[in-house]
Amino acid sequence: MKKQRIAHEKKIVELMVRLYCRKKEKNAVLCPDCEELLRYAHARLDHCPFGENKSSCKKCTVHCYKPTMRERMRVVMRFSGPRMLIYSPWEAIRHLLNL
Repeated sequence: MKKQRIAHEKKIVELMVRLYCRKKEKNAVLCPDCEELLRYAHARLDHCPFGENKSSCKKCTVHCYKPTMRERMRVVMRFSGPRMLIYSPWEAIRHLLNL
């Protein structure tokens, strides 16, 4: 299970960005801004210096996000996090338990 940490993080980020774009911005498909944020987040996860042993980005000592992208991701997560319990309950619970 541990070897799939980055893949799981990518999946969670994608769920959150898509949920934000669909419910907050009312877009049927991912808008260019959200697409850019998702690509950026996936690239950061691909290049994480801790690899499969990473903690959550919030607890990380190395902040690899640019300040503007970090703020955008914070807004997305703040909106999408609670709503994931409704739209993707199993993924939300798994993410909260850090499995």
